Amino acid sequence: SVNPHLGCIPPPWSDPIYQDPLDRADFNAVEYINTLFPTEQALEEAQVAIGQLFGKIKDIKDKAEKSEQMVKEITRDIKQLDHAKRHLTTSITTLNHLHMLAGGVDSLEAMTRKRQYGEVANLLQGVVNVLEHFHKYMGIPQIRQLSERVKVAQSELGTQILADFEEAFPAQGSKRAGGPSNVLRDACLVANVLDPRIKQEIIKKFIRQHLSEYMVLFQENQDVAWLDKIDRRYAWIKRQLVDYEEKYGRMFPEEWCMTERIAVEFCHITRTELAKVMRTRAKEIEVKLLLFAIQRTTNFEGLLAKRFSGCTLTDGPGVKKPETPLESTNPFLEDEIGEDGSEMEEDLDRPKKHKAPDNPFHGIISKCFESHLYVYIESQDKNLGEMIDRFVSDFRAQGPPKAGTEDGGAVLPSCADLFVYYKKCMVQCSQLSTGEPMIAFTTIFQKYLREYAWKILSGNLPKTSSNSGGLTIKSLLQEKEGSEAAKFTVEELCLICSILSTAEYCLATTQQLEEKLKEKVDKNLVERINLTGEMDTFSNVISNSIQLLVQDLDAACDPALTAMSKMPWQSVEHVGDQSPYVTSVIMHIKQNVPIIRDNLASTRKYFTQFCIKFTNSFIPKFINHLFRCKTISMVGAEQLLLDTHSLKTVLLDLPSIGSQVVRKAPASYTKIVVKGMTRAEMILKVVMAPHEPSVVFVDNYIKLLADGNPETFQKTLDMKGLKRSEQSSMLELFRQRLPTPPSGTDGGPSLSFSTPTPEQENSRIRKLEKLIKKRL
Repeated sequence: SVNPHLGCIPPPWSDPIYQDPLDRADFNAVEYINTLFPTEQALEEAQVAIGQLFGKIKDIKDKAEKSEQMVKEITRDIKQLDHAKRHLTTSITTLNHLHMLAGGVDSLEAMTRKRQYGEVANLLQGVVNVLEHFHKYMGIPQIRQLSERVKVAQSELGTQILADFEEAFPAQGSKRAGGPSNVLRDACLVANVLDPRIKQEIIKKFIRQHLSEYMVLFQENQDVAWLDKIDRRYAWIKRQLVDYEEKYGRMFPEEWCMTERIAVEFCHITRTELAKVMRTRAKEIEVKLLLFAIQRTTNFEGLLAKRFSGCTLTDGPGVKKPETPLESTNPFLEDEIGEDGSEMEEDLDRPKKHKAPDNPFHGIISKCFESHLYVYIESQDKNLGEMIDRFVSDFRAQGPPKAGTEDGGAVLPSCADLFVYYKKCMVQCSQLSTGEPMIAFTTIFQKYLREYAWKILSGNLPKTSSNSGGLTIKSLLQEKEGSEAAKFTVEELCLICSILSTAEYCLATTQQLEEKLKEKVDKNLVERINLTGEMDTFSNVISNSIQLLVQDLDAACDPALTAMSKMPWQSVEHVGDQSPYVTSVIMHIKQNVPIIRDNLASTRKYFTQFCIKFTNSFIPKFINHLFRCKTISMVGAEQLLLDTHSLKTVLLDLPSIGSQVVRKAPASYTKIVVKGMTRAEMILKVVMAPHEPSVVFVDNYIKLLADGNPETFQKTLDMKGLKRSEQSSMLELFRQRLPTPPSGTDGGPSLSFSTPTPEQENSRIRKLEKLIKKRL
């Protein structure tokens, strides 16, 4: 047994005494030699031992050489015997093959004369296989002669078999009887071994003879050749295929796929004949007739796909496999497009279905209808035009959505109807053709998307009116809470919101429509599908709608701001509640904004845009009217500051004003309000400040307003009521006190300064803010 504890003990050869003396660092060669050979006698004995060892090695080498020579002699004899055996075996095999070939050729010629095709089929394949072994012996006359006899036999067999089939299946009109037989069945087996052209010729002649009746019955000048009787074509071939299976199904080898070949040839003939007759009678093609023919044809192509694999479509000369569709093979399947168009009512963003297996027969006949799809395209063009006209007349008859109803601000019903019809057309068209007709349909879609945007949406936006400019201070002060400046009615506001919501729906759905069109069209035409222009049109409708809402509320506030600028602010004696003009502005905001918000509940992002655009328009206008207020007293400035703070509070609450559910305004909106109204407050604080000493006033202005424009500074001086002489010296001082622009800037009048901190405000302003908070 092994002691497991021994594993920790180092092996004895790791000890220095077991190491090779030659490996030691203190190795001494002389001492080492003296140790091995202490005497001269020991050295002589070593030399004798070496000599004896050398002699033994030489003996071993000599014996090895003798053994090697002996082995060579033995193997030489074995190799000679092996070559002799191999040559003898090859000779015997070749003689056997030659005997088989000679006998086989004789038998083949005899069986051919007797039409014993069953035996010939097996024998011929064997002869051909044996003949392959003699390719390198073709220089021998006898072998070459046998090879020529085989070729002649194959040629005779081909000619004879073709003649037998010609006799069994004579040309149309011949009185000779014919039909299937065991001889012909065996002849087909022989044809499999012969030149492939023999097989192709047999197939070609049989199919031509089998379809010759079809060519006569459905000639171009026959009544049944027209599209309205296209069902008879497909009924005829169905009967013929059943008849073939019963009579000839066992005559041809299964791998020939004769049933499929007959059906495919029928399809090629039918496509050619239909194209010919449609060219001749193109003026008689109507939409319903065309769709009927396409439906019946694609149904038949779908039936072929269920019955056959399509393996023969790439077999044979001049036969090309038709392009496979991107979608389902049958455009008229009930589960895809019902008669009532129920499938079209689904949203375009519905999850994609798994694609049906490709139909190899898709388009093998229906391809001929593609050049006549312009009839269907023109029909859809007309239908869509009538649909748009009906939408226009219905809108005029029904009027805009009623305020306070579910329709207020909702998407117009006509929009859904339009896109449902679009999708129905798109699916139907994609299954008629995924090529150029699809591009033509897309062009029509684009045309009527633009018309819908122009005639239904933009065309029904209310027109702005400006008959409120004559409002005076007296009339404003006498304005009652329920009165309104000339502006849109509630119904008109609901209509604008409804048009905006509809345009948004159209924008999103048009984008989905573009994606669907790109999925269905041929890959090489995808780049030609582009609905960006139409999406831009709907975006413009949205922008115009928002702008109308902004302009309406903006215009309603204009008289109040005008009244503000005309009030005698120098004669205000005390600070009271908010001024009447502020009450008027707030009243209009409370009247309009809740209506707009409620009607844009389904598209809050555009309501936020409305709020932002209104604020961006109102605040600069309010500041401009502030500058028009001339000679403002200290008390007047305090009143204006209180009014400004009231407006700021209302604007911050604008997105949720009048709503039971208070939502926090977006940060982007709040930032705009705070920045703009803070500037208005800073202007008034500057006006409130004494203008003496001038240096302090100028420095305070620069810090509070962060504006290096002399024109703005002069407007502030006008608000304070300073004389022109005083203003000149103040303007010069202002230019001197402006900080030097940083290097790299253009040195323009507008400079950037930090926002003033609350500590910079004086006690009088703090007192005023406390008064505002107390009032609120």
